Amino acid sequence: MLRHYNIPVFLPELACPHRCVFCNQTSISGMQHIPTTDDLRTIVESHLSSFKPGEKSIELAFFGGNFTGLPEKMQLEYLQEAQPWLASGKIQGIRLSTRPDYISHTQVRKLKAMGVTHIELGAQSTDDEVLQKSGRGHNREAIEKASAIIREAGLVLGLQMMIGLPGDSLEKSLKTATDIIRWGAEETRIYPCLVVRDTVLETLYKKQNYQPLSLSEAIEQAAIIYTKFETAGLKVLRIGLHASDDLNGSALIAGPYHPNFAEMVFSKIWLQQFEAFKHWPETPNILIQCAPSHLNHAVGYKALNKKWLLQRYIKVRFMADSSLSGRQFKVQKLLL
Repeated sequence: MLRHYNIPVFLPELACPHRCVFCNQTSISGMQHIPTTDDLRTIVESHLSSFKPGEKSIELAFFGGNFTGLPEKMQLEYLQEAQPWLASGKIQGIRLSTRPDYISHTQVRKLKAMGVTHIELGAQSTDDEVLQKSGRGHNREAIEKASAIIREAGLVLGLQMMIGLPGDSLEKSLKTATDIIRWGAEETRIYPCLVVRDTVLETLYKKQNYQPLSLSEAIEQAAIIYTKFETAGLKVLRIGLHASDDLNGSALIAGPYHPNFAEMVFSKIWLQQFEAFKHWPETPNILIQCAPSHLNHAVGYKALNKKWLLQRYIKVRFMADSSLSGRQFKVQKLLL
């Protein structure tokens, strides 16, 4: 089986012309140092030597900041440094994240020629009011235009979204998800908005002008949105922010952060499926079979789904069944 690896290189707040109300990337990424080309070489070689033998696909991934807003000389230095790894086949492509209002046909042609295969745009929302209140500095049209340019160039488009932004609602977030699908994204990420130290949002929160989603609200919304993306065939690369010492410490002021956020969302999706199921057997003990890769999520984070079922049944047992796929499951009487 082909294994995929990213080699992440973080460029915190580089070239961002606007300070979004939620953004303090030093706290979010745990990254303060801006990597040099020497650093890049060290990072890549270290990762390459750590990967397991076997068939694999490897991407160099520039995250954070605004890659296409960097001085062109700096962009070229990073990309030129990557050329020997591309030429030797040690890496198969380059992924970068950037802003929707820093994309042009000319830029994308140059990036493609240098081995860039994936571009992720921090869309966050496609609602103009939410974008304005979040200090994004661009509108919905900029996201749609940039998405079209990337797709026309034949690159893989990723559109990231954030739930719980100022002025946001579940209805608006679902519209953002619909736009992400309609504009041709193949990949996406779902992040809950957090109140982080030293941000505009911290000031708004302390003045009671902003209220973040609760953890349960964020899990509920992310579960609904993930299911929508899954149904449309989009690849959800991540749900929730990476755990870091800063977010587990003093950097987090408020908001729905949890190091196991994604696991809680997947568990919620299974619970929603169980709640909608109409054919539970009339028996005191049941056996639920599901695909091996879904077994833990079916049981639920801290066995919450099993506990929900135990309100109705005396005994509930889960078992992996390799003949099942996705969220297929079978329920039958448990023979003791």
